[in-house]
Amino acid sequence: MRALIIFIVFFTIIMLYNCKSAKETSNTNTIVFEEKPSFELDKVYFQKWVAGVQGGGSGIHMYVLVKTNKTHVEFDNVYFRGLKAKLILGKIGYLANFKTPLNQKKDIIMDADSKQEYGNKLPENDNHFPFTLQDNECVIQYTENGNVKFYKVEEVVEKKAEYYPSAPNNNQKQ
Repeated sequence: MRALIIFIVFFTIIMLYNCKSAKETSNTNTIVFEEKPSFELDKVYFQKWVAGVQGGGSGIHMYVLVKTNKTHVEFDNVYFRGLKAKLILGKIGYLANFKTPLNQKKDIIMDADSKQEYGNKLPENDNHFPFTLQDNECVIQYTENGNVKFYKVEEVVEKKAEYYPSAPNNNQKQ
C-alpha cells in the first residue's frame, strides 16, 4: 500500500512538471528576423514633431523608403521605441505616425471608501511590446505570400525635429 502511495505521488509530480514545461514552451513565441528580405530599403529615418498648441501633443514621423520590392510584399507595421504604428504608402515611400504618450498624469481619486474610486481607470500595461530594441533600431512587419515576417533595421537615422507654429489668436489678423 505504501509503495502505491509513493508511486501516485511520484507520478503526480512528474505530470505536473511536464504540464508546466509544455505551458512554458507554448507561451514563448520566438520571433525570427529575416536576414535577407526580398525587398531592399533605401533609407529609414524618423523625425520628432511637437504641436504648436497646448494639448496638441507630440510624436514621431517615420519614413521607410523602399528601393526595390520584387515580390511585392505588403508592409504592415513598424515597431520603434516601445511603440507600434501602421505603415501607410505615401508619395515618397511608407510613412508611420507615432503619437507619443503625454507625460501628464491623469486625475485619480484616492479615498478610504472604495466606491468613490469607481471612475479610476486601470493603468495601461506596456509589456506587450514584443521586441528589445536600441533607440536607433526598428522592426518592420510585412506579409509575403500570406506569411507574416519581421525585418530588423539597425541604423535608423534621426532628422532634425519639427516644431509646428502655434495657431494665431482670434484677435490677430491673418
